Amino acid sequence: MNRLDFNRWLCANIAILTAGPLWAQGKLEQGKDRIDTPAVGAGLCVHNLFQSNMVVQRNRPIPIWGWATPGETVTVTFAGRSRFTKAAPDRSWKVELPALPASAEPRTIVVQGKGSKLELTNILVGDLWVLGGQSNMEFELHKVEEGPLEILSANFDQIRLFTVPQQNGPELKRAFPRQYQWSEFFSQHFRQGYWDVCSPETVGEMSGIGYVFARRIHMATRIPIGVVDVSRGGTSLVSWTPIEVLRKIDTPEVRETLAEWDKKVAEFDPQRDLEARRKQYDTWVARQRAQGKAIPADRKPPSDLQPGPAMDMNRPGNLFASTLSTLAGLPVKGVIWHQGYNDALVPNGHKLYARVFPELIKAWRTTFDDPTMPFGIITQETQDPPQTLENFLPPMVDEGNYIREVHYQTFLNLRKASDKNVGYASSFDQHRAWYHPQIKVPVGERIAKWALATQYGKSIRWLPPQLQEVKASDGKLFLKLDTWAAPFNDGPIQGFAIAGKDGRFQPAKAEWLDKNAGKGEPNWERSVVVLSSPLVPEPVYFRYAWARNPLENLKSTDNSGLPFDTQRNDSFSLADMFQIYTGKSTAKPGVLGEGERRELVNALKAEDLKRRREEAKGLGMEIWNLAPR
Repeated sequence: MNRLDFNRWLCANIAILTAGPLWAQGKLEQGKDRIDTPAVGAGLCVHNLFQSNMVVQRNRPIPIWGWATPGETVTVTFAGRSRFTKAAPDRSWKVELPALPASAEPRTIVVQGKGSKLELTNILVGDLWVLGGQSNMEFELHKVEEGPLEILSANFDQIRLFTVPQQNGPELKRAFPRQYQWSEFFSQHFRQGYWDVCSPETVGEMSGIGYVFARRIHMATRIPIGVVDVSRGGTSLVSWTPIEVLRKIDTPEVRETLAEWDKKVAEFDPQRDLEARRKQYDTWVARQRAQGKAIPADRKPPSDLQPGPAMDMNRPGNLFASTLSTLAGLPVKGVIWHQGYNDALVPNGHKLYARVFPELIKAWRTTFDDPTMPFGIITQETQDPPQTLENFLPPMVDEGNYIREVHYQTFLNLRKASDKNVGYASSFDQHRAWYHPQIKVPVGERIAKWALATQYGKSIRWLPPQLQEVKASDGKLFLKLDTWAAPFNDGPIQGFAIAGKDGRFQPAKAEWLDKNAGKGEPNWERSVVVLSSPLVPEPVYFRYAWARNPLENLKSTDNSGLPFDTQRNDSFSLADMFQIYTGKSTAKPGVLGEGERRELVNALKAEDLKRRREEAKGLGMEIWNLAPR
């Protein structure tokens, strides 16, 4: 280990050296986790949330808890205030210190027991923000576009970083270890459960969105910021929702999901599973030998009994119980959330999402003992090749479009219900075909605008242009917005589709309302967008940016960079679209099957082609009429 590596190791582990017994640290071994500090230590110890270098929440009472010998008196001192208590028969203890204002002064928490003392140093008082969701929230700073520049510039010693260890299972957990967790998927260890001071050496593995969010908040307010990342790739909404909450939701989608998981858990046989894995191994060995390939020395036949779906991270309720609950009772400023990819893989996943998401928000607020806790929603990310006028209708066949709509609609519904602490930021205009679009910096800054405006009293626009009214008149649709909006690239407005009562959509010509129509020079009203198409003589419905990687360019004109959001005024499901474009009903009522999805995509391709042929005929006639005679 060179000097730089040693210094980084020492800074990372100073909390362990001063906050409790340090387990013997061996070398990292491929395929194995290394536990540096157990979830609950022997003797006097604190919950692993409490370490040197952490940030405690300002303006709220400061709870600190841990374990000691039953009956042992424990005294905790911080910022000149002390509180004491006795450990319960189960060894647990907890004290609550008075609230403090924000402070960048490094302080020490002292925990005194009968025969031992713990000291947590370099503690700041500021705001804690929790990062929730899946891999697009988890996506590390060193992987994002402009990540190297962000890392090089990350000299913010008042920003502190923490990644919550990943645990699984349905049992409620209240603690976690500090560990280096092995990932089979990435073939590497991930360091979890340590507070780090933000620097170019520590920030690279942090959430890109989370870091940029924290950086902007801290730069604008000078308040110390702690980022607590609980996100995990490949996870579904129901896994982050309490199972007791889910069982109270009486909708077909939730009932079916719970029943499917209950059946998988009940039917799993560990011995049969082992036999199946051994058979797969034997088949692989035979194939290797037939090809003249050696069997690696470390590749052994399976011999362990696996827990199966009971411990699957996506089993409903599992991650709430095993991961989020380890933070229960920690005072925090708020949460930002970015998730939805896995739910978009499920037919009609948006229906479940629409019913469960508000309940998740309520449950997370309960977990952190704050019924009005700020909760910022980042919408569904982009994926797939970009939508174009040549390939306009087929990209509408994507469950992700509907998940994105639920994100926005949940925000609007809660806001309409007087929830002043729900926030929102779009990400659909950060175009990439990969489902991990690397453009994260603008997304982190966009959700930071919401927090700065609503939680820190800063004067900055964060709310996207709002649709106020839709009217149909003279073969056109008129969309009234609450602010001016214009194409960010100065071309024609793109991304709108319209349909008549038959629900057959076509790309729309979109332009501002001309208040001087037919009376001379145009006088554009840039808060009214007029939609029309010669193929839709009586439009009723519109959609905007209705694709996973949508054609779109309409943004507010105040230099805030806020796009008019993905939205529509129809209620057609994918099963409805199948009926509209093929004339057939889906085999399972209301649910589009995979074969039916392909059939619908082909029908929409044919519709696009038909339109383009009509457009080509019209262009040919224009050229003919302009040709000299």
